[in-house]
Amino acid sequence: MKLSFKPLKEQVMVITGASSGIGLATAQEAARHGTRLVVASRNEAALATLVNQIRTGGGEAVYVVADVGLREDVQRIADTAIERFGGFDTWVNNAGMAIWGRLEAVSDEDHRRLFETNFWGTVYGSLIAVGHLKQRGGSLINIASAAADLALPLQGMYSASKHAVKGFTDALRMELAEEKAPISVTTIKPAGINTPLPQHAQNYMDQEPKLPPPVYEPKEVALAILHAATHAERDIYVGSAAKMMSMGNKYAPELMDWVGEKILFDQQRRSEPARHSAGALHRSGSDGSVHGDHPGPVMKTSFYTRASLHPLITGAALATIGLAAMVWLSAGRTKSW
Repeated sequence: MKLSFKPLKEQVMVITGASSGIGLATAQEAARHGTRLVVASRNEAALATLVNQIRTGGGEAVYVVADVGLREDVQRIADTAIERFGGFDTWVNNAGMAIWGRLEAVSDEDHRRLFETNFWGTVYGSLIAVGHLKQRGGSLINIASAAADLALPLQGMYSASKHAVKGFTDALRMELAEEKAPISVTTIKPAGINTPLPQHAQNYMDQEPKLPPPVYEPKEVALAILHAATHAERDIYVGSAAKMMSMGNKYAPELMDWVGEKILFDQQRRSEPARHSAGALHRSGSDGSVHGDHPGPVMKTSFYTRASLHPLITGAALATIGLAAMVWLSAGRTKSW
């Protein structure tokens, strides 16, 4: 079935995990395009601030306090969108948490809680969303990670949850395509993104956690999400590092195991002692911030991601550069004669 997409200014978009990081950046960017928003998370104060900012700027938004690990809460998000705006066109499953620590050290309770948010929250959101989108068409966007294609030591269960998100999303996409449902299903796989994720994580280490480099700006993921809301994309890698790690694990898995063993442990531990351990796994954290406090450099843009989303424009630009180079070289040869 041929898919059609409304422009962002005519869409209603649902975003879970909207009180910080990627979700907050996406809500802010979508509001600039005139998208009407239904934002959800566990933190009511941060959501109220976000909605107030959007309304002050002339936009339309409503918030829902919800724990995506509970199906009834996710249903309430959809019901609110239908009651307030008559439905929704794009649903973004973004809510997610992390744990830093060796798998043997982490409690079963924490492992289960991580899966309730990262995996079951995505499952509930996806199935509830497609039930509505089958009638009107639209986009389902699931935020996975580069860790959906490879494993990270010290983030073992996080990696497992993102592998599960990928498998579920791929299967759902095929089932919807077979019945010709008018729904685009996109998996977004970011590399490390400078959000408060490490500060919100459950930390079992003696040192403060950090993301392995390279690390990118949250806005790059937000732009990828908005692109997926208006274009049929199967997978989007945010950051060339995400694509390279995925390819490395596919074609040289033993090499990636060696990298994990020899390099990734130190790259995920800061030099200072742990400042917290509980994080926001079992309760809402200190939200309201798009950015984290990554101690290293942060890449402002990903040329790879932007090129992959706009291949015709990028190809034209590269062709123009190539033509200019040929003219310059030809002029140089003429002068040398």
